[in-house]
Amino acid sequence: MFNKDERHQFILSQLQMSSKIMVMDIAKHQNVTPETIRRDLAELEMNEQLTRIHGGAVPYVPTQKEMVYEKKVSLNFDEKVKIAKKAAELIRHGDTIVVDAGTTTVHIADMIEDIQSLTVVTNSLSAAYRFNLAIEEKRISGQVIMLPGITNPDQASVKGTFTVDFLKRFNFNKAFISCGGVTKDAIYDYDMDESLVSEVMIEHSQEAILLTDSSKLNKKTLFEISPISKVTKVICNEEQPLDWSRGEYEWISTNDAEHMKKEWSI
Repeated sequence: MFNKDERHQFILSQLQMSSKIMVMDIAKHQNVTPETIRRDLAELEMNEQLTRIHGGAVPYVPTQKEMVYEKKVSLNFDEKVKIAKKAAELIRHGDTIVVDAGTTTVHIADMIEDIQSLTVVTNSLSAAYRFNLAIEEKRISGQVIMLPGITNPDQASVKGTFTVDFLKRFNFNKAFISCGGVTKDAIYDYDMDESLVSEVMIEHSQEAILLTDSSKLNKKTLFEISPISKVTKVICNEEQPLDWSRGEYEWISTNDAEHMKKEWSI
């Protein structure tokens, strides 16, 4: 049986050899429970020696410095796609929706099918391209409105005063919002200007739907977007944490769908 220091040394050595490690693999090698390894990863993350992701860890990413878009989009890819698919199911004919610049929200356009007269407003260059492709492929009909502003090449987005002022002219049926972190009290992101854009999207929407994978739960980043009480729904790949308030918003777990599939297959 390895002691804690030996486990930590092994975990860090594995990260030097690989860009990603998984809890189950480390637990099996060290002959301990997955819960023990998760605690190890949490402690190492607190010491800024790695960054946790769903099911494992990657080399340390500073909390207040956001990964560039192309690197970020590959993290927890399968979970993000499932979350986006669930979000796409909420879109109805004739909706006017707003989509912020996130690596989960960007997949909504790929998942959407058979929706007519949809208006999409976004500050995401990638989302605008993908929704436009959905129109070209006749999976949807409607229009895409790209918000004005200053480009942020690292995040494939636009932001700034023009973006915020233009957004305030709209009233949306649904806002699809991403985040850098979320706690039981609030939603957070890394960039102040992009956080302000997401805040206005929430304020001007009948429904605000937060898309987050579980690696962002109970994590605070640089800037608060809004209190979580302003969100209508949260879509996540895991269940709502037990110590979070119930009833303020609807929590939709993509795991529910997976459990249902397993039950029906038995």
